[in-house]
Amino acid sequence: MKRFHVHVNVDDLEASIGFYRVLFGVEPSVIESDYAKWMLDDPRVNFAISQRGRTAGIDHLGLQAEDEGELADLGTRLRAADALTLAEQGTVCCYARSDKFWAEDPQGVRWESFRTLGRATTYTQGEDAGGKAAPCCGPTATSSAPGTCC
Repeated sequence: MKRFHVHVNVDDLEASIGFYRVLFGVEPSVIESDYAKWMLDDPRVNFAISQRGRTAGIDHLGLQAEDEGELADLGTRLRAADALTLAEQGTVCCYARSDKFWAEDPQGVRWESFRTLGRATTYTQGEDAGGKAAPCCGPTATSSAPGTCC
């Protein structure tokens, strides 16, 4: 069964953790100095926030697959929709190792379809050509070239 994913950029990580802790009624399953994540079952969502110097708001949406078959099916659907912009195998992103597909919908909303393979010790993000923080992962909204990841 797939899990919905939302990643939000925040200006104040501690205040945001406090808000979402109360809203969801549970502690985050992952807390780092620049990132927090809740793996909720009701609703079934992987909700992540990060404070990385990007504009506050939704960074991307996604679907988290539980197994290789589910992820392959999502990749096939994205290719059929002519929306696939990047496929990554064994990438490190948001303190996790994952296989994933990045896509954009017709409005430019970035979608991450992924299968988590395990934890990582880094967030892994670089800078774009202008020296600003690169997008959370995958291609930028204006380019099909990959970002440096999460």
